[in-house]
Amino acid sequence: MAATLTPQGGPLQFEADRPYVAAMDAMPGFALTDRAAQRIAEIVAAEGRSATLRVAVLAGGCSGFQYRFELNETRQPDDLLIERGSARVLVDSASLNLLAGAELDYTDELMGSHFAVRNPNAKSACGCGTSFSVD
Repeated sequence: MAATLTPQGGPLQFEADRPYVAAMDAMPGFALTDRAAQRIAEIVAAEGRSATLRVAVLAGGCSGFQYRFELNETRQPDDLLIERGSARVLVDSASLNLLAGAELDYTDELMGSHFAVRNPNAKSACGCGTSFSVD
């Protein structure tokens, strides 16, 4: 059964057709700010297709791990679906281990606009904020 986290961080809901990942219910979730949810909804609407933002953590980058953001139409059996308003985000279980307790935000600053992850698991990060390391 796949887990679905409610927007306010409420209880997990499970779907019968997906395998259950036992450790997921004991782990802090991954959250979206209002700004991130709004921007995700705008991007998906502009695409004109039914898509979800996938947030993943991959090995690489200048600090050891890097964030990856992509629009995706396919939900995998181990994905956590996070919904806030009309925004939908998928996180695979391996990435969720490194994103537990983190928050996705969207910043629009003079130097540019981008998604930013506030990750309590990151012990250091590169200057651009796209890669990080853990102990």
